[in-house]
Amino acid sequence: MFNLKKKDIKDLDFILLFATLALSIFGLVVLYSAYGGQVKPIMTQFFATILGFIIILVLCTMDLDVIKKSYKFVYGLMLILLFMTLVFGRGLDEWGSNSWVYIGSFSFQPSEIAKVGIIFSLAAYLDIHKADINDKKTLAKVIIMGGLPIGLILAQPDFGTSMVYVFFIFAMIFIGGISWKWIGIFVGLGLVLGFVVLTNLSGYRLDRIENFLDPSRDTSGSNWQQQQGLIAIGSGMLKGRGYLKGTQSQYGYIPEKETDFIFSVLAEELGFIGAIIVISLFAILIMRLVILAKDSNNTFISLMITGIAGLLFIHIFENIAMTIGLMPVTGIPLPFFSYGGTFQLITLINIGLALSASMQKRQYDDGIIDEEDVKLLDASMVKLPNMK
Repeated sequence: MFNLKKKDIKDLDFILLFATLALSIFGLVVLYSAYGGQVKPIMTQFFATILGFIIILVLCTMDLDVIKKSYKFVYGLMLILLFMTLVFGRGLDEWGSNSWVYIGSFSFQPSEIAKVGIIFSLAAYLDIHKADINDKKTLAKVIIMGGLPIGLILAQPDFGTSMVYVFFIFAMIFIGGISWKWIGIFVGLGLVLGFVVLTNLSGYRLDRIENFLDPSRDTSGSNWQQQQGLIAIGSGMLKGRGYLKGTQSQYGYIPEKETDFIFSVLAEELGFIGAIIVISLFAILIMRLVILAKDSNNTFISLMITGIAGLLFIHIFENIAMTIGLMPVTGIPLPFFSYGGTFQLITLINIGLALSASMQKRQYDDGIIDEEDVKLLDASMVKLPNMK
């Protein structure tokens, strides 16, 4: 499992590491302000961040070729975690879905933990079946493999998180070599399903769509959150009102300011300049992941990092877009900033897998192939007739 011979510290993506460290520190600073300058509420986030970087260090010593073989076990464990929410899940009355499992006073979100496991497992499976990805039976298994966790999350019900899964799973299948014929079929089915879902929405979910289409609708009720967030962002202007001096955030006008709408706190207090710095760091993070995925000659590594990049991108895009009125409001947190120990830890684990892959990249660039590639090569060899 641990094999430093396959690792080279010189190949570590230091730019990705720097962006991760900068965003983690920036996130804690903004979260401290969102809690009104109180230390105690952010201690969970702080310790999750410290633990996350320790895990990154451990992951950078691990042989990805070895741990890849455990993908079936990892996938099964992720499904068990998601099944737990159907039995023990709580939070429907408070947050609209039974997405949290409590063990005493400790709580966690299985759907967040499952993200990294599903990405890892699906990347391994697609790597094994890269030669026959467009075969109907193989593709059906891939769809089932990706569809099971999505279905379990929809049953919570958590539509926003399920759409995150749809996005990164589709990105991985696309990079895995699926044909345009199947892409067209899936997009068509997705549009039909989306239309059916939208036309059957009710309650607060319908309110969110209608508020998005008409921002002036119900500004003192269901649209209060987004309107106050927009006021906070606009009042920040170029340089912001000053750290810990945001009127909208410090006086409690913005609901869920520590989680879903933390970008509004950032923009109000640090202004356009602060927001652009954070967005630039996010852009660097995503670009480094895309480059790592593109440059790798190992299918498993490329697909795994594609899934990680897709996961982080959709979180960043959806969260920032909803706070500025470009997307409907959902409960999608902002990586490194939104409060949530589970989410923070899983985000850093994903980065750790990418950094570990960057250190193991050279063996693939040098033309070394793994055991699965050898099996695939042997299976595809055709014996030539004896020419004597």
